[in-house]
Amino acid sequence: MKTISLLAEPGARVDLVVNAGARSGAAALARVREEFAAGGVRDLRTYEVTSGGGLAAVLDRVVAEPPRLLVVGGGDGTVNAAAARVAGTTTVLGVLPLGTANDFARTLELSSDPAVAAREMLGGKVVDLDVGRANGNAYLNVASFGLSVEVTRRLSPRLKRFLGPAAYAVATLRAFRHHRPFAARLEFPDGDQETLDLDELLQVAVGSGRHYGGGNAVSPTASADDGLLDVYAVVKGGLRDHLSIARLLRDGSQVEHERVRHIVTTAVDVVTTAPMRVNLDGELAATTPAAFRVDRNALHVAVPARSRAGRLDGGT
Repeated sequence: MKTISLLAEPGARVDLVVNAGARSGAAALARVREEFAAGGVRDLRTYEVTSGGGLAAVLDRVVAEPPRLLVVGGGDGTVNAAAARVAGTTTVLGVLPLGTANDFARTLELSSDPAVAAREMLGGKVVDLDVGRANGNAYLNVASFGLSVEVTRRLSPRLKRFLGPAAYAVATLRAFRHHRPFAARLEFPDGDQETLDLDELLQVAVGSGRHYGGGNAVSPTASADDGLLDVYAVVKGGLRDHLSIARLLRDGSQVEHERVRHIVTTAVDVVTTAPMRVNLDGELAATTPAAFRVDRNALHVAVPARSRAGRLDGGT
């Protein structure tokens, strides 16, 4: 780890990309600019986007001439899009939590106030974190298929604006009523686990980070910088079973439930009877069969000095 040396680097550029369509996007922009100015940032370039297509175009333009620090304001989908473009480069990623779930921001232990998060970023440190890959597509929190895909389809922007994080619980209950069980084979190419054939599944999740789904934990020991994937598969049961699992999600102890299989591995290949969509940090961006891998310490991220994220990284 190292402290951010932006202000000691003459001409260091900061690019600020804000998704104004995010839950708190437009309202935070002026305050964040003030924090960067007060913090001594002299070369600040600001981009405000309102759509997914606009975000992709702006990020492509930014990384063509990479800044020292790329700060993105939005939800996990916005952060994922930026991380996919700067992973493996020298650009540092900064995050402003402006979405509904803000799960990567939770992993980084950021303030929920974007202006405070900006201030702490400038006085913070840089840590190296892992990037998960599903068929080559980047993700930071969790890749999952099964129930979570139906939840994503039911998470309308209107529902998220109206209910905030509670929208995830409402969408999950709606999705559960229509879910059909599936079968999957899990193979481990590095030989650290035995092949698993699982039937009557509700969901399979492959975590690279720690938090997902509006503050749930992948497992009690999941970390964003351990070079490992936490895999858990939920076998379908009765409503009582799944209510008991749901109560354990906040701290990750659902992996100890009798209807949950939990595996920690360096790589996993998943085959399902029929192709299934895969949810990557809230975006349906891959399909089974899927190969899940980890790019160890691939992403440089600005975090507050108090953050415990990146405790296992090898330094930067």
